[in-house]
Amino acid sequence: MGCLAVMAGWPLKRWLGLALVMLHLVTLGCALPKEVKSKVGEKVGLPCCHEIPSSESLSNYRVYWQRNTREVVLAYSEGKKIPDYDQYVNRTELDSKNLTLWIYPVEILDNGTYQCVVQNLRISQDFSPRVVCDAPVSLSVTADFSEPNITSNVINTTCESTEMVVTCSSYGGFPKPKISGFFNNGSLVWNTTWVSESSLSPYNVTGKLHLNVTKDINLTCSVEYNGFVKSTSLLLTKTNDCIAPTMPPSYNVITATSIIFIIFLLAITLAARYFPRHACFHCSKNQDPMDEDEKESMKPPTISKMTSETSSV
Repeated sequence: MGCLAVMAGWPLKRWLGLALVMLHLVTLGCALPKEVKSKVGEKVGLPCCHEIPSSESLSNYRVYWQRNTREVVLAYSEGKKIPDYDQYVNRTELDSKNLTLWIYPVEILDNGTYQCVVQNLRISQDFSPRVVCDAPVSLSVTADFSEPNITSNVINTTCESTEMVVTCSSYGGFPKPKISGFFNNGSLVWNTTWVSESSLSPYNVTGKLHLNVTKDINLTCSVEYNGFVKSTSLLLTKTNDCIAPTMPPSYNVITATSIIFIIFLLAITLAARYFPRHACFHCSKNQDPMDEDEKESMKPPTISKMTSETSSV
């Protein structure tokens, strides 16, 4: 953007000198670097700005791959490899034709801007190597975050709503992420905190929310980083501690209950009047023969008059 601002400031009458200015800006490295993306553990190739012709070999060139213009990643001079920088020992390779820098396995510390510098060792008129290209390449490294973990803690509950604190956390990723989310198609603003040992270390992220839940809702928490997203959902349930008031029975229920009760009383009354008479009627019939036998057995013995008179004589 800085380059465009400089170019836009030139007046129209100086278009003739604009080409020279653009060439100068490119030489100073004002051109935007190419961007290459990779994940931790993968193998990535960073393209160089020059490709050696088939008629030549690497021995005719001096190639420098450096990071942040100070750290030498990989270098070749006259076809011979110069010792690696400590961080990249046994992790780099150079393509001998297109001069691509291969890094494997990629680490978070590899994130940054690299530069490919190529010099032709053929003697020029001033007896110095000629720079054939010098261009930056940006490597954007990504480390996946864990699946977000959502927890809820109820603080207070009433008949109308349940107050709770919702926590969403994820860890082990890179670069610095953003937490977003929504519930019932509404967006959420999280109170987010990050923990990392340095700007080139894995991040742990935690987001918190205070919610008043008036009904059951489905909440989603998303962790966004370098174009990737990890999401988790949780159903938040409203706690109902209210006791519903006792409703009086309806008129129809009272009427039906009264009718049933009256019918029950009438049935008992009729049964009380009918069953005793019926039982006594059967009892009197069954007991008459028995009573006559008992009366006969209780009569005193009859002594004939003849026997009494004989005894007196």
